[in-house]
Amino acid sequence: MGEKTSSCLWTSVPQISPAPCNRYKHAICAYNGNVYLLGGRGKHSLKDFWKYSVVCNKWVKLDCDDDNAPDELEEHSMVPNQGVLYVFGGLRDSAYSDSKTPLWLFDTAKEHWFYIEEQSPLSQNVAPSNKKGHSAVVLGSCMFIYGGYIDMRGTSQEFWRFDMDSRLWSLLSIEQVGPGPRHSHSAITHQNYMYLYGGLQGLKEQRDLWRWSCHSHTWTCISTSSGPSKLMGHSAAVYKDSMLLFGGGETQTAPTNCLWSLNLTTLMWERLLSLPGSTAPCRIHHRCVGLGPKFQPKPPNNTSNKELSISKSKDSTFRPFKNKCFPSSPLKQQPDEDIELQNLHVSLKSTKTYGNCLTFENQFVQGNRDNEHSENETEDTMEVPMPDLLLIFGGKPLKDQAAISVWQMTLGDS
Repeated sequence: MGEKTSSCLWTSVPQISPAPCNRYKHAICAYNGNVYLLGGRGKHSLKDFWKYSVVCNKWVKLDCDDDNAPDELEEHSMVPNQGVLYVFGGLRDSAYSDSKTPLWLFDTAKEHWFYIEEQSPLSQNVAPSNKKGHSAVVLGSCMFIYGGYIDMRGTSQEFWRFDMDSRLWSLLSIEQVGPGPRHSHSAITHQNYMYLYGGLQGLKEQRDLWRWSCHSHTWTCISTSSGPSKLMGHSAAVYKDSMLLFGGGETQTAPTNCLWSLNLTTLMWERLLSLPGSTAPCRIHHRCVGLGPKFQPKPPNNTSNKELSISKSKDSTFRPFKNKCFPSSPLKQQPDEDIELQNLHVSLKSTKTYGNCLTFENQFVQGNRDNEHSENETEDTMEVPMPDLLLIFGGKPLKDQAAISVWQMTLGDS
């Protein structure tokens, strides 16, 4: 355990319609200041697709009905890279799901789905079959998928790499030393490593920690004297040089609300306690995402698809976010405005995100604001840097609430 102790503040964020229904075993990812949510299970299997603005606390339902969009999915994965969301697995077990590679791409700029087999036939290349409860992470330009289960075949220990440039799959060799068959675990990446914790081997819960090197392609089991108990159905996120682990449980019916931090330099665990009067929710099969500069590393120097699509658009002009939940009026570009407009283009090279405090500490200030447009408001008075937030979406128990459960956690470093 470290000498310093951090504490955290938990806050429930009420949701108003329109919003997705409460659910579990869904997929979540964050890109460009928005959170995307797909599928999962509520009273039945779901296929709806939503985009959530954290700064406005507002949901927008996206199209998921075209022929290239995925069907109802559970325990699938969704990861972002260069303006594209990669969705894998989660289909119901059937002859249909056995015959296809369940990989879909969503272009966040065009808001359009693509089914990968139609773009790049894989008839001469190996590809994974449908899985649930696997993990998916991004290292460089590749997506790595570990484990999962197939309803009729049990738990898998396959380790797949998908090159997002060539759109080709590779099955990595199964080492004698490794996590083995695994599902309902968590995985994150940090620097050149992938870290995997817990999950199920068959029906047996695990509490082991594994690290995979993308250079040596070898697994290492990391022994620790303390840390979480056996967990499945938990979630993980990277915060600075640490891995945060939240929730899950030893059984489906015993969700926990523990938050743990693993220092990825010292490989020491620390349990993070809640501030007095602040209680974390007990959740299993939920999803978490981190927002803010300490959760999200700086993007690579290469230009993303989203930046290209925006900068090449002749019909779109943009202005800084002005603490409003409605679109800003277009700006007319004039020659003498070149200096000012250099700061107005949407670019992933800037990691500074601004919010309107609807989900932050001073919510009452926004509630007293006028809804009228004000072109004379200054940036200094309107823009508020977004704090570092860990957001928890959904999970069991579902209880009786109609809209999805959303909790936010802010961490106080001491």
